[in-house]
Amino acid sequence: MVKNEDVFKKIISHCKEYGFVYPSSEIYDGLAAVYDYGPNGVELKNNIRDYWWRSMVQQHENIVGLDAAIFMHPTVWKASGHVDAFKDPLIDNKDSKKRYRADILIEDHITKLEEKTNKEIEKAKKRFGDKFDEKMFRETNPKVAETQKKIDDIAKRFADLINNTDLAGLRLLIEELQIACPVSGSRNWTDVRQFNMMFSTQMGSLIDEASSVFLRPETAQGIFLNYINVQKTSRKKLPFGIAQIGKAFRNEIVARQFIFRMREFEQMEMEFFVKPGEEADWYEYWKDQRMKWHLALGIHAEKFRLHDHDKLAHYAKAGADIEYKFPFGFKEVEGIHSRTDFDLSAHQKFSGKKLQYYDPDTKESYVPYVVETSIGLDRMFLAILANSYEEETLDDGSKRVVLRIPPLVAPVKVTILPLVKKDGLPEKARKIMDNVKNYFMCQYDEKDAIGRRYRRQDAIGTPYCITIDHQTLKDNTVTIRERDSMKQDRIDIEKISGIVREKIGR
Repeated sequence: MVKNEDVFKKIISHCKEYGFVYPSSEIYDGLAAVYDYGPNGVELKNNIRDYWWRSMVQQHENIVGLDAAIFMHPTVWKASGHVDAFKDPLIDNKDSKKRYRADILIEDHITKLEEKTNKEIEKAKKRFGDKFDEKMFRETNPKVAETQKKIDDIAKRFADLINNTDLAGLRLLIEELQIACPVSGSRNWTDVRQFNMMFSTQMGSLIDEASSVFLRPETAQGIFLNYINVQKTSRKKLPFGIAQIGKAFRNEIVARQFIFRMREFEQMEMEFFVKPGEEADWYEYWKDQRMKWHLALGIHAEKFRLHDHDKLAHYAKAGADIEYKFPFGFKEVEGIHSRTDFDLSAHQKFSGKKLQYYDPDTKESYVPYVVETSIGLDRMFLAILANSYEEETLDDGSKRVVLRIPPLVAPVKVTILPLVKKDGLPEKARKIMDNVKNYFMCQYDEKDAIGRRYRRQDAIGTPYCITIDHQTLKDNTVTIRERDSMKQDRIDIEKISGIVREKIGR
């Protein structure tokens, strides 16, 4: 059985080999936790971005878009609480000299306990087959129940320590759990300290005239600052939302797990403004809607779970994460938060400007409450790749690597392949290419044997290949090959675009 960490290493290697993700500044030995997206990666990323935007803005009459600047007035981050509260607990191992986030060390320990439980459940599933009742097994199996109690106890204590900013308590918990440094294997830890994750820089033509500004650690504040402008110009009544996609920057203590945790990343956020008192219902609504969005891509439901927050951000009344089961465990890809009126009230106080909404129905003015959905575009990219990567043994004993990327977001939708580079087939293939590329992202490939070309397209996740052969010249038909099943059908050239559009759901 292939270990999860081995699978993850293969995915990382695959990303570089096939033009999805490259280490940034690689010729200078790279820059830690910064990555560049290659030709196929940028197409996949664009497609995920477009899929989110269409579902959020195009399909909702009461949600509009925004693109706010990365740089904002420094007081924004004082008002939002980021200057004082946007901190992570840092701890060093004295032997390895490596630095870690104390909360991540504890979360990883909990994940290991969960993996022990999952192994017991998998064994039981194989033993009992269709008769297996997972819920009953979790409740009645002594080993599983004991492990679950440990998890619950640690999680509760951990949440209390984080919410109370008890740094000494975090170190004590790490010591009690006997958490060792992954590098040195020792438990020789320093005290836990707070670390502010915002990047700062200077703005101004001369250094002595420069003003310190921050690279935004989230995109949400740009939405809050423009809330009145957007509401007035779009003439929206509550409830309404503002959506934005953009870069954010966090000086992570430990950036790791490939593109999962980076210092420069992209967020897709929507802030939904509601009447105070209605936020709880909208919070539940958006939790449900966002999970449906993920499942609509065709990823199996067991790969996702909804995890209610034990520790809340400084702005949140309630919060939950949609987590995906990566090779390194369940991790957050999207957060849904009930932010109350924290942000708008704070900006109203610090700016001295009214940020209230006049309700024409009740004839009163008030600061709206906000429900937020925030998804990491890079994390969603990684989740799709991790879910899609498969090493498959075929009936003839040969093997292929295939990315079963959902066709709707696949980087290349159609590849045009002349069977041979002669007899007029390339010329015919080029005519087909010139037509189909008006509708889809396409590739043209005439190098190597047809089987090898199919394998290249399987490896980048192309859902459909069109092969032009000698019969094409006689009756204007081509072969369409489907990636997942490798099934081939004969179709008329005129029907290519319509059939592909129908198959990919666009």
